[in-house]
Amino acid sequence: MIPTPITLSGAPGSPYTRKMVSLLRYRRIPYKLLHFGLAGPPNLPKAKVQLLPTFYLPDARGELEAVVDSTPIIRRLEREFEGRSVLPPHPVVGFIDYLLEDYADEWLTKAMFHYRWYYPADAEKAGQILPRWSRITEPEAETQAAAKFIVERQVSRLYVVGSNATTAPVIEASYERFLSLFDAHLCRYPFLMGNRPGASDFAAFGQLTQLTHFDPTPTEVTLEKSPRVYAWVEVAEDLSGLEPADGDWLPADDIPATTIALLKALGRVYAPALLANESAIATGASTFETEIDGKPWKQQTFPYQAKCLQWIRNAYADLSADDRVSIDKILSGTGCAVLFRK
Repeated sequence: MIPTPITLSGAPGSPYTRKMVSLLRYRRIPYKLLHFGLAGPPNLPKAKVQLLPTFYLPDARGELEAVVDSTPIIRRLEREFEGRSVLPPHPVVGFIDYLLEDYADEWLTKAMFHYRWYYPADAEKAGQILPRWSRITEPEAETQAAAKFIVERQVSRLYVVGSNATTAPVIEASYERFLSLFDAHLCRYPFLMGNRPGASDFAAFGQLTQLTHFDPTPTEVTLEKSPRVYAWVEVAEDLSGLEPADGDWLPADDIPATTIALLKALGRVYAPALLANESAIATGASTFETEIDGKPWKQQTFPYQAKCLQWIRNAYADLSADDRVSIDKILSGTGCAVLFRK
């Protein structure tokens, strides 16, 4: 069992930290957040890969280990804490939730990273604020040195998410498209998964905390395109007072057109990127080139996203034959079906 309060370290500028803190609040699971960089217990284990948030959870022997991947952490929390689930019980709705969670975690984050470090004004704000979160009392000269280092390092890493002058229009168009489609969905349901939030809602929320409320350029885009999404992000920050009911999930036999439209957005940009990345990794290539949304795309291969694709396929394979038929019908024409073709 996981003892409470659960200890995790994170930062306000980490979309995955915001994803998980909001989820813990909603599920009413006691937690203790250590702000990254500030003093914490000296005996906490180190993660193999330094990512935020880092959860400190007992392993099979009962010893604390550092765990960093939000998606499996959510599933572990579901197994160990009852009530207020964020995983739809119907396999069809659950699979859609999983697809949209992965889309937010792995594609929408491209927009987050792109806007923050591609535009000088956004990079300047991030450089001035990010180091102060963990160095509140630091002398100004040292803060400015840290800001310069962070900006130069992160701008130089834009290639990791595929952000460059060629791909920028694709990334930005996909973000604006998501805003419009999510806005339309929110006119009918308060959450992606219906009248209660699923894991995909918290994944989208995490990325949107940065895109709608921190980075200047996408904040301006959001306020112009969808004040409704801007407001939703503020509401989703703390859903501890929401009282969900079993019937609040999307109806499995009547998935709304607004959800189908969001799946089409996934199929339009994320699916071709996943397949091209997979092919490049299979041949040992360090980069891949493809066409996304009718425009050229080139980026470094990303082994983790090859794992994401395999996990999506595993989730599809785990469906019953009848549920796969239902999913196939829902995904028909969305561009997502290519992920499962042999």
